[in-house]
Amino acid sequence: MTVLQELSSSRELLGNLALREIRGKYKRTVLGQAWSLVNPIALMFTYSIVFSVLLKAHPDKGHPSGLNVFALWLSCALLPWIFFANVVTGGMSALISNANLVKKVYFPRETLVIADTLSWLFTFSIEMSVLVVALLIVGGAPLLYVPMAILFMLLLACMGLGLALMLSVANVYFRDTQHFVAIFMQLWFYATPIVYPASLIFRSHARVRTAYELNPMERFATVFRNLLYDNRWPTWHNDVLLLVVSVGVLAIGMMVFRRFEGRMAEEL
Repeated sequence: MTVLQELSSSRELLGNLALREIRGKYKRTVLGQAWSLVNPIALMFTYSIVFSVLLKAHPDKGHPSGLNVFALWLSCALLPWIFFANVVTGGMSALISNANLVKKVYFPRETLVIADTLSWLFTFSIEMSVLVVALLIVGGAPLLYVPMAILFMLLLACMGLGLALMLSVANVYFRDTQHFVAIFMQLWFYATPIVYPASLIFRSHARVRTAYELNPMERFATVFRNLLYDNRWPTWHNDVLLLVVSVGVLAIGMMVFRRFEGRMAEEL
C-alpha cells in the first residue's frame, strides 16, 4: 500500500517520464514511431522464411477460424515476446541510464522502471492493433476476443515489470547482470513455442511436456494464439495460472526493489 500511495502521488512524474521514453525511442529518425512496426515485420519475415519455407514448420490451421497463414500465426506469439523482452531488458537498465537523476533528487525509484514499461506497452498496443487489422483482412474474426487479449497484455506487462524491477536492482549492484540476461533471453526465446508449433514438443515424453509447460511464456503464446488466431477462448486453467504468476512476480519484484533501493544512489 505504501508503494501504491507513493506512485499515486508521483503520477505526474510517471506520466512525464513515460512520454519522454516514448518520444525518445525514435527521436531524430525519419520513420519515427513507424520503426515500432518495421522491426517486428522484419523479424516476422525472416523467421517465416527460415522456419516455414526452409525448415517446413507447418502449424495446424486455426480452430475454428480456419486460418492458415504462418506469418500471422507467428506474429500472435512473436509480438508478445518482443514486448516482454523489451520490458525486461529496458527496465533492467532504467536505473543506470538515469543515474544522474537518481543521485540528485528523491522520488520513487521504481517510477523509472514503470515508465519504461509503459512506453513499451504503448508500442505493443500499436503493433497488436495492426495485427488485428491484418487478421480481419485474411478472414479472421478476432474482434470479440480483443478485450480479453488486452487483459492478457496487461498481465504480461505485470510479469515483465516484476522481473525488470528485480533485475534493475541486480544490475546496479552487479553490472554483469545485463550480459547474463541477454544470453538467458535468447535461450528462453527458443524454449518457447514462438517460431515452431508446441506440438513438436508435446509429442515427446510426458515428463518433458510437463517441464515445458512450466514456462509461463509458453502459456502466454498459447493464449494469444487461441484468442486472435484460433478465435476461441483459452482454457480456464491457463487464465488462472497466468493471473497468479503475473501478479505474484510483480509483488515479489516490488518487495525486492524496496528491500535493496536504500543504497542505490551510492552504488550508482
